Amino acid sequence: MEQRIGSGSQPLEGAGFDPAFIPGLTSPASVAPKGAKKEDAAEEADSEETALDDADEPGTEAADVIDDADDDAEDAVDEADEADDEADEADDEADEADDEADEEDAPVDGPVFEAADRRARIVVDHKGVRLTLDDQECEFRWDEIGAIETESPRFGKRYTITVHTPDRRWYPIEIEATARARFKEWDEQLDAVLDAYFEESD
Repeated sequence: MEQRIGSGSQPLEGAGFDPAFIPGLTSPASVAPKGAKKEDAAEEADSEETALDDADEPGTEAADVIDDADDDAEDAVDEADEADDEADEADDEADEADDEADEEDAPVDGPVFEAADRRARIVVDHKGVRLTLDDQECEFRWDEIGAIETESPRFGKRYTITVHTPDRRWYPIEIEATARARFKEWDEQLDAVLDAYFEESD
């Protein structure tokens, strides 16, 4: 009779070794090291978290894209509103400028006094008094004028007109006439304008 070295028999199975063993229904439970179960559980949990993170990332990116699109749309609407406001302001300014131009171009039936030389100029009409000297200019409405004084020199050709304001300021301007005979003509024209407009403002 031959004798083999080592055991070739299978491990015993059955209720004697595994109380939970039921023949035909359950297979014997494989015994695994305690540490292996914990590592497997940790790996499964990590894989589940990774899967959840991967599942969340596309949704988060989509939400960020939607938020960015909403912000861009709001910025575009704000810019459009600002452009509309600027256009409305420009239209209003253009309308005001047109109205002023119409008023200036509209002919006014009434006397006008105007005198000028190579440096100075004075215009007195229904709007008030405008003085110009070289590149300097000032304008007075009739309600800003307290009095207008004229002075004709005994010698020379300089005709002086002084505008007095109610706050006791005065603004003189000298116009050089081509001849002394213009002084009387200018006085008559200025008196006609003052009678027509300055008295009405009082």
